[in-house]
Amino acid sequence: MRLRTPAVLVLLAAALLASAVAGLALGAVRIAPGQVLDIVLGALTGDRRTGAFASIVWDVRMPRVLLGAVVGAGLAVSGTVLQALVRNQLADPFLLGASSGASAGAVLVIVLGAGAGLAALTVPVAAFAGSMAALVAVYAMARRGGTMTTGRLILAGVAVQYILSALTSLVLVLAASPDQIRSVLFWTLGGLGGARWDELALPAAALLAGTALLVALARPLDLLLAGEEGARTLGLDTGRFRAAVFVLSSLVIGVLVAYSGAIGFVGLMVPHAARMAVGAGHRALLPVAALGGAVFLTLADLVARTAAAPEEIPVGVVTALVGGPFFLWMLRRSGRAEGVTG
Repeated sequence: MRLRTPAVLVLLAAALLASAVAGLALGAVRIAPGQVLDIVLGALTGDRRTGAFASIVWDVRMPRVLLGAVVGAGLAVSGTVLQALVRNQLADPFLLGASSGASAGAVLVIVLGAGAGLAALTVPVAAFAGSMAALVAVYAMARRGGTMTTGRLILAGVAVQYILSALTSLVLVLAASPDQIRSVLFWTLGGLGGARWDELALPAAALLAGTALLVALARPLDLLLAGEEGARTLGLDTGRFRAAVFVLSSLVIGVLVAYSGAIGFVGLMVPHAARMAVGAGHRALLPVAALGGAVFLTLADLVARTAAAPEEIPVGVVTALVGGPFFLWMLRRSGRAEGVTG
């Protein structure tokens, strides 16, 4: 049973607030939720608290929670759009190689030291280029012959991921210092531990601008659901539109992955759940997916920080443990698994 969009948005906003408070309160050092709220409200009103707990909440955990919400929302929105572009609910930034491409581009810049003085700019640019190249390669291979099946799409994504993984492994072998090796491992596994206040502006801007533009394009995205011929009949230049939205999606994914590493399956699971709640219309679906992705990754990062405390699990491992079985269930449920062999 589908729910009214405003009700779903309110519920998700409340869930995001609760998960954010949990993320600020729980960890190697546990802080009472009431004290967390006091610290946050004090900082927001200009009466910032002092002490170890205040520093943990505001300087360490708050940037991490905010980055998790931004990255989760962006990956969910990008996954929703990619599923519309290829008309396949198994599409996902990670499965289609976009996240791996972004990681490979960022890793090359880090290890080769290109533009070291402008790292805040060169890493996102390299991540965008890698993301775009991966998406174009997967799409071109999957569309060969004029048709695109689920099996061909998955196999193309897997092939591109293997190539990019091999490239990243080669870079890891050739890395000159332990610091570079740790950085490469961060990109391959995904993590939010490096979040800082001064690095939140760019991913937040990419999320807000990208989501606003995609919501404005909700009607053309809906037209794609009618099929290629149907969309053209209704006046949509599908070739140009797909190319433009691929570029926009790659830009959002590249910027986000530049700050979080490759985190998989968020863009697969969240859009599916959002579609079940509010239907396939993108004007409602995109905001719901954004909030749902923010909630999901905030909770996944909380699990990553607390499940094996004081050790920390990469958040990409947590999302893969949840998303892998979900992907297999979706593949079986689609009823088109025969496309993998055909």
